Amino acid sequence: MGTFLQERVSRYGKVFKSHLFGSPAIVSCDHELNMFILQNEERLFEASYPKAMHDILGRFSLLVISGDLHRKLRNFVVTFNTVSKSSPRFLNFTENLAISMLKSWKGCTEIDFLKDIRKLTLSLMVKSVLSIEPEEPRALKILDDFRTYMKGFVSLPLNFPGSSYSKAVKARTRLASTMTGIINEREKEKVGLITEDFLDVILSKRGILTDGQIVSVALDILLGGYETTSTLIALIVYFLGHVPKAFQTLKEEHDAIRKSKQAGEPLDMEDYRKMEFTKNVIYESMRCGNVVKFLHRKAIQDVKYKEYFIPSGWKVIPVLSGPHLDPSLHESPLKFNPWRWKNQETRKTVMPFGGGPRLCPGAELAKVEIAFFLHHLVLNYRWKVKEDDFPVAYPYVEFRRGLLLAVEPAQEEFRK
Repeated sequence: MGTFLQERVSRYGKVFKSHLFGSPAIVSCDHELNMFILQNEERLFEASYPKAMHDILGRFSLLVISGDLHRKLRNFVVTFNTVSKSSPRFLNFTENLAISMLKSWKGCTEIDFLKDIRKLTLSLMVKSVLSIEPEEPRALKILDDFRTYMKGFVSLPLNFPGSSYSKAVKARTRLASTMTGIINEREKEKVGLITEDFLDVILSKRGILTDGQIVSVALDILLGGYETTSTLIALIVYFLGHVPKAFQTLKEEHDAIRKSKQAGEPLDMEDYRKMEFTKNVIYESMRCGNVVKFLHRKAIQDVKYKEYFIPSGWKVIPVLSGPHLDPSLHESPLKFNPWRWKNQETRKTVMPFGGGPRLCPGAELAKVEIAFFLHHLVLNYRWKVKEDDFPVAYPYVEFRRGLLLAVEPAQEEFRK
C-alpha cells in the first residue's frame, strides 16, 4: 500500500476515487473523513469485506457481520476481555508463559522471534479461551492449523487444490471442528463455569447463541491473539532495536518496577499502571508499523461530507496508515518517537485500534499482555535485528519470512 498511496495522494490528494476489490471505491487518507466513516457505522456505512474473506473467516465472524448480531457477539468479547485483563489467573499465566519462553532462549545466539512470539500469543489465548495447556497435543494442532490458516488469509483467493487459500479454508474447517468437539466435551462433562474460561462464559448463553456463532466468536479471539498481537510485539522489538534511547528508557522504567517488588513477586495491575512509557512504545509502534493498514466499508446511502460526495453502494477504504504518517499531523512522522505521546494531541490524530462501534474489543487485553512480556524481555536480553532477513521499507515494515534476532543475555541469570 505504501507506493500505491504515495503516488495517488501526491497526484489526487488525500481522498481519491479508484476501483478496488472489484468495485468503484473512495480511498481516504484523511483523518477527519476516516473518523466520520467509522463513527457512522450502521447509519451511513457498513462493513464490506470481499467474498473471499467471508469464505475464509466464516459467516459469523465479527469482521463481516453487522447490526444487532455484531453488537451482541462483540459484547461477549468485550466483557470477557475486561474481566480477564485484571484477573490474577490471566496475569500470572501471561507472565509465567513469557518467562518460560525467554528461558528457552538461554544459550541461543539467534532466534526466529516472530515464530516464537506467535506461539506464545496463541498459547495464551488457547489457555484463556479453552483452558488447554500450551504443550497439549490439541494445542499444538490448533497452532499448526492457525499457521496454515494465516498463510492463506493473506494470499490471493485462488481456490484450487494445493493453493494457500484452499489450504486455509480447510484449516478453518478443521479449527471449527476442533472447537465443536471441545464444546461437546464440555456439555457432556457439564463443567459449568468451573474453569471460568471464555468458552464456559459463552456456553452459559447457549440459549442466546447458536453453535456456529459460539465457534466463530471463539475463533475470532484466537485469531486476534495469534496474528495482530504477535505482529505488534514483533514491530515493537524491531523499532526498539533501531532506537537505543527508547530501549534504554523502557529498561529504566521496568528496572524501577522490578526494584519495587520482592524477589519472585509477580506483576499485577498496579505495576501495569506504572508502565507509562511502555504504553507510549506500544502506541508509537502501532502508529509507525500499522498492523491494520486499512478497512473495508461500503456506503449504504448517498453520503455528503464537506466537499466529498460518496454514492450509495460504493466501496469506502479508510486508510489508517495515511493519517498516521501524515507530516501535517505529526512532526517527523517517519521517526519512531514514543515521547510524542506525552502530547495529548497525538492521541486525537491516531487510530491504532480503529474506532467507532468496531473499535478493537481486545485492545486493552493485548496491551497488558505486551507490557508484561516486554518487562521480562528488556530486563533479560539485548538484541540486534538481522536486517538481511527481510526487506525493510520503513515505516512499512513487513516480516515476510520472519524476524531474526541476534540475542545475548543482559545479565548472567534470569531475574526471579
